[in-house]
Amino acid sequence: MKQPLLALVKLNKYYGDVHVLKDISFTINEGEFLTLLGPSGCGKTTLLRCIAGLERIQSGDILLNGTSIKDLAPNKRNVNTVFQNYALFPHLNVYDNIAYGPRMKRSLSEAELRNRVGQVLELVQMSGYEKRMPHQLSGGQRQRIAIARALINEPAILLLDEPLGALDLKLRKHMQTELSRLQRKTGTTFVYVTHDQEEALNMSDRIVVIDQGRIQQLGSPREIYSNPANLFVTSFIGDRNIFPVTVLEIGEEHSKVRVGENVVQVRHSHAGRAALQVGEEAVLAILMDKMIVSCAPVENALRGEVLSIHYAGSQIRIEVRVADRILTVVEYQKIDCECQTGDTVYISWEESGALLLPQEPGWEERGL
Repeated sequence: MKQPLLALVKLNKYYGDVHVLKDISFTINEGEFLTLLGPSGCGKTTLLRCIAGLERIQSGDILLNGTSIKDLAPNKRNVNTVFQNYALFPHLNVYDNIAYGPRMKRSLSEAELRNRVGQVLELVQMSGYEKRMPHQLSGGQRQRIAIARALINEPAILLLDEPLGALDLKLRKHMQTELSRLQRKTGTTFVYVTHDQEEALNMSDRIVVIDQGRIQQLGSPREIYSNPANLFVTSFIGDRNIFPVTVLEIGEEHSKVRVGENVVQVRHSHAGRAALQVGEEAVLAILMDKMIVSCAPVENALRGEVLSIHYAGSQIRIEVRVADRILTVVEYQKIDCECQTGDTVYISWEESGALLLPQEPGWEERGL
């Protein structure tokens, strides 16, 4: 079996008495685009800094190609970091910024260096900018130069700490595509930090979802979006209606639940099935854009009253009161049911769009 490029083994990090990272263990494969995703303060940037050697860990290990690097200085690890502020030297032009690392290491002759600078500039589509100063570049251009400066060192792993955070929305989306292209073209392993779920879903081979210093789920974007492991991941990934229901029956793949006067069948999470109890409350989570509004009764649907209809281009958001809950349905283009405020409608969903999970202590207080 092929050895992973990087392995984190029961990694723990404290700031004083605060336990920031708690028994973090996972592996990263060569050539992979892996994203650390979570809310602000969850520990994802601290984890990245531990891999880079900018923070020391109190216990556990970090293995690069099977060899521990936890006690090595940052410049002794075969990794490079791109920060959100890019950290370009303001007094050096583009060429000298990129050439700085190899010059410090004295790893290339000047002729070889000119060739390598030209190659990485071509990779990031910035050829011809060698003499520009950082203040003469746009935010997106500075980001590309920061990546080129890291890539010229040919690191085993490129660490990126929210590198698109300072860009406007349109440029950020464009740079997502560019980063994905660059990663595939170079084959360099990327470890990427973000709190933006859309960014993570669009770019990653795998995603590590972190909350309160613990790994909540690790999987492909499809796995995490369609089959969240717990209530935190369910609430953090995708726009869902999340509300309590009463469990009536528990089957192999589906359970029957009550919502007010409605009784519907819904698939349950395999991991949480054992925690479901007949007669007790569980949590139903339905993706807003996987719901369907019907004017006439349909099978396996929730009966409700239309409270509001909002049009935003091709998107239509409909609020429906079901029992004591208000659900939001997102439809695109023309809807089959031309309902009005006050109408009775029936809400169903695509099979993969809904999931039943066991309750967790304090889930409502946390706003999940």
